[in-house]
Amino acid sequence: MDIVLMLKAVVMGLVEGATEFIPVSSTGHLIIAGEWLSFLDKEKRDVFEIMIQLGAILAVCVEYRHRLLQTVQRIQTDANAQHLVRNLFIAFLPAALLGLTFHREIKDYLFSSYTVGIALIVGGVLILLIERFAPAGKVQNIDHISAKQALQIGCAQALALIPGVSRSGATILGGMCFGLNRQTATEFSFFLALPIMFAATGYDLLKARDLLSLHDAFIFLVGFVTAFFSALVVIRALIRFVAKHSFAAFAWYRIVVGILVLLFFTH
Repeated sequence: MDIVLMLKAVVMGLVEGATEFIPVSSTGHLIIAGEWLSFLDKEKRDVFEIMIQLGAILAVCVEYRHRLLQTVQRIQTDANAQHLVRNLFIAFLPAALLGLTFHREIKDYLFSSYTVGIALIVGGVLILLIERFAPAGKVQNIDHISAKQALQIGCAQALALIPGVSRSGATILGGMCFGLNRQTATEFSFFLALPIMFAATGYDLLKARDLLSLHDAFIFLVGFVTAFFSALVVIRALIRFVAKHSFAAFAWYRIVVGILVLLFFTH
């Protein structure tokens, strides 16, 4: 067993779990961490990143298991369950359609440290502007989100197809721009992560199935478990954080990291 490789897998899992649900871009951080650590070859690293994203998504399923189970059980009779599922489907569509259409182009042309650095900086500036000028959120419960707001948030999420933008950042800040309060936007972002990330990871795994092997199973498992537990910690901490704080700290973090990426990771 290669201890160094295992430690690198732990670091990658921590990066994924720590960044997936906060507005700093997990994809961007994984690209940077993978290049910095020289972790696996690029094709195998891509598959590894898909697997650890599943670990992070499982953390959402565990944290919101009661609400998810109730929604499934009551989907035929409960108006709130039907409302949530409808809105998730509406919000899911823009990114899903664009992702399917331009999947190859996105992977080939946008997955680079340069793109990540620029997107981190631009995203950080936008967060500061949104925090300053976004209207006060009137929607204080995910059951009160309208179909129009769901579509608007879905369009915002589509921007996260660009690595470095941040899916959670796009959906949370988009939700705030379109009338949700900070906590409701954050909670809806967690739920919206389920269909879009299950779809994206399922699609990528299907395409990369020939690269999967038992030889790599342990390293993949290490990353998966690490991502799951670190994401679970972050989800619980983020809910408490947004109740009392703005996202300005994340904005400045993005700007600083983006500048460092352009200085040290691009040629």
